[in-house]
Amino acid sequence: FPSHDNVGSYVLVMSEKKGKKKLPIIINQDTAQYIALKMEDVKVKRPLTFDLFKNLTDRLGSDLYQIHITNILEGVFYVKLIFHNMVEEFEIESSIGDAMCLSVAYKCPVFCSKEVLDMAGILMDDDGSMSEEQYEENHKKRDHTSIISIENLEKMLDKAIQNEEYEIASQLRDRIVELKEKSK
Repeated sequence: FPSHDNVGSYVLVMSEKKGKKKLPIIINQDTAQYIALKMEDVKVKRPLTFDLFKNLTDRLGSDLYQIHITNILEGVFYVKLIFHNMVEEFEIESSIGDAMCLSVAYKCPVFCSKEVLDMAGILMDDDGSMSEEQYEENHKKRDHTSIISIENLEKMLDKAIQNEEYEIASQLRDRIVELKEKSK
């Protein structure tokens, strides 16, 4: 669906396999186009980026077999790609848009943590409609503290310092201090 809030963006709606929650994800036009081409089984003359990536990993004997949406922080989803190569399993971090394209390219399942679904998921019927009860449930205040753990923030702080992103690091530091004060 085109996004009304973000011009040039689309909303990809993921559904629980067993449940009524949906997870709306804002994706860019290129991501939406790639997913649409794959879902419609449109053949292109030359491999697209995600097809190239799959061809490369296939050639190297590696396979993407699961995608995990692990966290959400300030509207940004944190995603891990789980690969295996017959010897070991390894993880790579990814953006949500790239992960969704890769899930289509590899035909692999996407798993979402309960915390992320509780935080960002909405109740909606498959046709996009909402009952009054679903609407009220979707607009209840949500507890963000279960998603934003101090441990995750500290890891992000370390990464921000390594990347010399000092403004982000100071914001993360302040948030850590705030959460530690609340937990006393």
